[in-house]
Amino acid sequence: MACIRGNFGDRVLWRIRLAVSENYNISLIIGAGLSAVAALLHVGIVIGGPAWYRFFGAGERFAAAAAAGRWWPDLATLGIAGVLGLWSAYALAGAGVIQPLPLLRIALVLITAVYLLRGLALVPALLVSRGKVTRFFFWSSLVCIGYGAFHLIGLVQVWSRLSQSQ
Repeated sequence: MACIRGNFGDRVLWRIRLAVSENYNISLIIGAGLSAVAALLHVGIVIGGPAWYRFFGAGERFAAAAAAGRWWPDLATLGIAGVLGLWSAYALAGAGVIQPLPLLRIALVLITAVYLLRGLALVPALLVSRGKVTRFFFWSSLVCIGYGAFHLIGLVQVWSRLSQSQ
């Protein structure tokens, strides 16, 4: 029984891998997944409240405002979540998973640039502060470089099939 199940599973996984590698861009799918996870994390921070704002490095001003019942930390965080969710959709469109979205090519260029520039902001920050940056800034910069790298690799791979009008 295990052999039958194993063979069936292997065949299914092989077909999934084949379909994904032939029809979709893996790098942009990964980039979309990363953006979606980041969007969900931001929603989780709003639900988690002040302790989550503090834990994830939003700063004491945000955490204190959330603890005081102010609306703006949640609105800003949900706004970021919405943008990240939209970026995830654009990466999926670029990967060929969903229908193309308006201005797809320029949107993917801008999304990639934002991730990479945000990540690379670490370099001048380290130079100016002589190596003293917050842990949040350091790690979030590395995360953004990783996100940007997946987007850049995927964008280069699909560039020729993205029309100028997208």
